[in-house]
Amino acid sequence: MDFKEAESKYFHKYQIITENGDSIQSKESPWTQVNDTFFDANVNNMGMELVSKKNGKLSKIAAPPGYTNYVGNKQYGQWQQRDGNSFWEFYGKYAFMSSMFRMAMFPVRYSYWNDYNRNYYGRGRSYYGPVSNKRNMYGTNSNYTKSNTSSSWNKKPTSFKSRVRSSVSRSATATKSRNARRSAARQSRNTSRYSKSNTRSRSGGFGK
Repeated sequence: MDFKEAESKYFHKYQIITENGDSIQSKESPWTQVNDTFFDANVNNMGMELVSKKNGKLSKIAAPPGYTNYVGNKQYGQWQQRDGNSFWEFYGKYAFMSSMFRMAMFPVRYSYWNDYNRNYYGRGRSYYGPVSNKRNMYGTNSNYTKSNTSSSWNKKPTSFKSRVRSSVSRSATATKSRNARRSAARQSRNTSRYSKSNTRSRSGGFGK
């Protein structure tokens, strides 16, 4: 994610994963401008799934990368026991996903995925993984995301990130307030028109 201060514009870049039979393809989108409310809603979700589709059901709840469709799916890999713990490993054909999800540095334990699958998926709650040293495993401020040296956001100074968070929070709050007022005004006008229509209808009926 990024922010152009001079233009006051917010941007996202996405890793898009598509399936074609047994084939999995991944591509990176260009920088895409997003509105302030969407940027604010996802300011803590960098490096995570924002949209996924499973069994025909679309989800827009943030989750760790790969957790919804690939980790735990026997079509793509299996759980392996190591040092008393169970870790996810992709089959050779899909080993590139292990690299894409950076699982060599941040292996996925069964306990993490099981917690997500049982307590978060389908319940409208974002899952950021276990907490260690007061940091979640996933999300914008996690070690998982901060270790991604190719991220333009990670190269920004802390002061810039703080300004962006403050700016987008104020902007999103103002936008939501304007939208709420407009929605209330539209509802009021619609109610007024409906009331007048009913009055004319009743008057016409009464005059017969």
